[in-house]
Amino acid sequence: MAKMKTKNISDDNNAAIIRLNKCLSQSLALFDPPKQISVSQWAKENRILTDNAEAGPWRNERTPYLVEPMDAYSDHRINRIILVACSQAGKSEMILNCIGYTIDNDPCVMMLVEPTLGQVKKFSKLRITPLLKNTKCLKKKIRKLKSTAKVNNTVLEKEFPGGMLIMVGTQSAGDLASTPVKAVFGDERDRHKKNIKNEGNTWELVKARQVTFRKEAKNVEVSSPTIKGDSAIVASYEEGTQAIWLHKCPQCGEWHEVLFKDIRFTYTKTISENKKEPTYKVDVKGWACPSCGVISPEKVMKKQPQKWFHQNPDAFKEGVVSFWIKGFANGFADWSNICLAFLQAKNDPIKLQAFTNTILGELWEDRGDIGTDDEYLNRREDYGAELPDGVLCLTAGIDTQDDRFEYEILGHTRFNEEFVIEYGQILGKPNEKETWQQLDDRIFDRIFKFRNGKGLKVSLSFVDSGGHYTKDVYTETLIRRAKHVFAIKGKGGEYPYVNLPSKVKVDYGNRVVETYLYIIGVDAGKAQIMSSLKTQTPGANYVHFPIRPEAGCSDKYFNGLLSEHPVWKGAKWVWEKLPGHRRNEPLDCHNYAKAAEKVLKPNYDAIEKRLREVSMQNNGVVEIKQTKVKPVKRGLRTTRSFTEEW
Repeated sequence: MAKMKTKNISDDNNAAIIRLNKCLSQSLALFDPPKQISVSQWAKENRILTDNAEAGPWRNERTPYLVEPMDAYSDHRINRIILVACSQAGKSEMILNCIGYTIDNDPCVMMLVEPTLGQVKKFSKLRITPLLKNTKCLKKKIRKLKSTAKVNNTVLEKEFPGGMLIMVGTQSAGDLASTPVKAVFGDERDRHKKNIKNEGNTWELVKARQVTFRKEAKNVEVSSPTIKGDSAIVASYEEGTQAIWLHKCPQCGEWHEVLFKDIRFTYTKTISENKKEPTYKVDVKGWACPSCGVISPEKVMKKQPQKWFHQNPDAFKEGVVSFWIKGFANGFADWSNICLAFLQAKNDPIKLQAFTNTILGELWEDRGDIGTDDEYLNRREDYGAELPDGVLCLTAGIDTQDDRFEYEILGHTRFNEEFVIEYGQILGKPNEKETWQQLDDRIFDRIFKFRNGKGLKVSLSFVDSGGHYTKDVYTETLIRRAKHVFAIKGKGGEYPYVNLPSKVKVDYGNRVVETYLYIIGVDAGKAQIMSSLKTQTPGANYVHFPIRPEAGCSDKYFNGLLSEHPVWKGAKWVWEKLPGHRRNEPLDCHNYAKAAEKVLKPNYDAIEKRLREVSMQNNGVVEIKQTKVKPVKRGLRTTRSFTEEW
């Protein structure tokens, strides 16, 4: 009996040692360094697709554009990965591959952020659960963890050896800002709630969770884009390397993005008696290369060499890479289906926006028949000098802000043809003499030159007096009345564009005097501006823009110039800012400068004659002389009202 007892004790000890060794080996395995394998390699070796039209092993060659973004996740030098993409291009699969790679190879605490809690639950059940069940290496790890410990496995939390995946929506600040996480995945970033009351920006709350991990943190953002200027994913994209997916032309060998504007197709339209909506039959000819113009069929282009081109490679140094894949580069997309979707959506702005954002993977901007910022940016031209030939009069519009002036110099010819000469900023408070001196130097006293050396001064300048510095504008414009500088105030609604000036009182020295104030009907002016911008052919009512950098007509200028559109509300039209257009100073300045020409009513015949006759003496400058009129107050001299013709 004693021997039997000793034997049992020995067996128990051996079993305990085996269990201890197993536990220690599993624990020590968590400290193993990550395998030298990339995410794309891991996916190729381990992923099995079951909820996909192409079920079976993962194949990188089906989505070659995902390889580099996925491998950036496994690159220790990269902390942020941004992917802008059309729908059904594999954005979610990229996230799943990165999550699977992390669980298997580099376990940590991760967070997946979806726009809403409902989308979180749906993604968890339909995507995360199949990932864990159908991937052998992941299923094995989860099974081992279940055999040794109580596992927290719910719809919103998935525990695995060495870490956990937490899934949240963007409605709750508490969910977004608590436990530190090493890896964060933001799915459909442009649909995230932007701010939580009293808590701030939702994505900044998420990023704050990663502070303790510093350079080891991984931050992944994916989304299709939304509205131009108001797209969170595109704002992040611009902070990165700004990669675009290029195809090689089979004819000339040049590399280009395959964009909708270069697709050539024809279609037939049929309207049956029973259906109100027409049906279309599409025939896609192919892609027309912007370099050589040769049209290449869809099948040929999909087999052509393709690659990422990083437009801002310096962002690599900051650990931020960004990629943008558009609709015709999507390996799963049929070009004829894309063209058919366009035809079905083209007459409905809501459907057209959805088509642009999701199927094309491009930004949307609704301007009616007004062109986009980029179209006007590309319309810029080289004047050959500060003043192009044909300009006969200059006016200036100046917008007043608390810390600066913004201005536009506008050149006018006959028949309302306009040339933007210069747009700029003058930093400084409007109540400081030095700031107004800069206005003198930059605008009021400046001579703008033609190619032949002759020049013009600004004939009339309007300075906005709204805001916090009204009295200062009154005083400084009074001092500069001889330079044809006047204060204005904008008035919206159904108000005439230009009107006779009124008189306002202002302290000047030790006495109160009167100066002129023009009320400008800004809504009427905006309507005229937008009408002119629709003109596509140089000539009457056409607006020209300079290309020289110092003239200031940058993308920000056009974003401001095209910042508003009319909206019918109740029984009237109201001008509102377009989404993504936060600043409208260029529109205001252009409006004031245009109004100045309407008030001025130049005699273009007389000015043109003087320009021909003026010699290069006196610097060849043509100035419009005015007759003096009765002063407003004793001791002050002024010019006549600018409502009369020259």
